[in-house]
Amino acid sequence: MTRNLVFAAALALPAGGAAAQDAFVDYKALKPELALAAAVAAMEYCRAEGYQVGVAVTDRFGVMQAFVRDRFAGAHVEETARRKAWTAASFRTSTLELAELTAPGTMFSGIRDLNEALALGGGVTIEHAGSIVGAIGVSGAPGPDLDNDCARQGIAAIEEEMGF
Repeated sequence: MTRNLVFAAALALPAGGAAAQDAFVDYKALKPELALAAAVAAMEYCRAEGYQVGVAVTDRFGVMQAFVRDRFAGAHVEETARRKAWTAASFRTSTLELAELTAPGTMFSGIRDLNEALALGGGVTIEHAGSIVGAIGVSGAPGPDLDNDCARQGIAAIEEEMGF
């Protein structure tokens, strides 16, 4: 009887049909070449403004895809840029906004205690067709608002290739 129950249960499962399709998620992510193009564009914009920076681009999950560091940027920019991009991807918001949302005394201030989170302007999500496809982080300009400007210029440089 047990054997018949197992066989009946197996027949009831769709073989590769709708249930199998429901087991997977489709998403878009930046190609590494596009991530690198955004990083280089952000660095070049900063350089033209007189800033020496490092730029990290992550995929939608916060995993690094590209990093560039200008010749005179400080050693700290690699970690800082990476953490800004990771934070933007992870919290799905710019780190400039997150800095305000997590200020001391706010309901979300505890986010600043997380190991990798860096609520300091310069991390921006990269979006396409309503979905986050990556994030960019810039470090080294003389202020988080300027890091943020550079990051947005990096995104602007690849928008046409993303179909905007």
